[in-house]
Amino acid sequence: MPDRIRLDGKTAVVTGAAGVIGAATVRLLAERGARIVAVDRRLQDLEAVIRELPASSEALAVAADVTVEDDVARYVSAATDRFGRIEIFYNNAGIEGEVKPITDYALEAFRRVIDVNVIGVFLGLKHVLAVMLKQNAGSIINTASIAGLLGSPPTAVYSASKHAVIGLTRSVAIECTGTGVRVNCVCPGLIESRMLGAIFEGRYGSTATPPRAIERVPARRLGQADEVASIVAFLASDDASYVSGSAYTVDGGRTAG
Repeated sequence: MPDRIRLDGKTAVVTGAAGVIGAATVRLLAERGARIVAVDRRLQDLEAVIRELPASSEALAVAADVTVEDDVARYVSAATDRFGRIEIFYNNAGIEGEVKPITDYALEAFRRVIDVNVIGVFLGLKHVLAVMLKQNAGSIINTASIAGLLGSPPTAVYSASKHAVIGLTRSVAIECTGTGVRVNCVCPGLIESRMLGAIFEGRYGSTATPPRAIERVPARRLGQADEVASIVAFLASDDASYVSGSAYTVDGGRTAG
């Protein structure tokens, strides 16, 4: 059965494209016909992701630091120079930071999380939105987290950064009133990944998934990166034409109770 949601001919910029969720999303968007601009800090990691795409895919790898405005302007220019437009922006790059109580958190470590998770999202919005508003069309999807909806000790700094992403999403969606640009975010829960393992190690002393974590998820399992990618692909598509300012949870029901 063919995919009902197609993205043929649309240009998609994905930051954090070498991470597990970013790479899964790049693959799905490409499979559905999108042209890909994959952005991350290490070019060799991006090239590995691109090698896994269908042979017919059009893809460009751009090494960039999302916290540096000149780098952000450069990946946006690279996308428009190569493909002319940007219809989809998955503003996904993020880090978990240190997992420790707030009283033990170093200021520089705090600033690093805010730089990547908030400043990086802000800069992406600033530069990509300028392109989309000129087109009067586009879909932006930011990566937040269920930690942006709940308190999350001892990852308070990460949680604060993701609360900020949800606030940016909702506010910018309203700024886009009367245009053809939509802005939403996804809020992943416990997704099997390096990041989740690092959080478990900081919280419980091991990267293994503790039974107590699974017991709090009604689905009784970890989520997979491609399950997040599916929601991103929907929000990127014309099927979500009436969806803006939303925070979509992908969490197996974790935040339902």
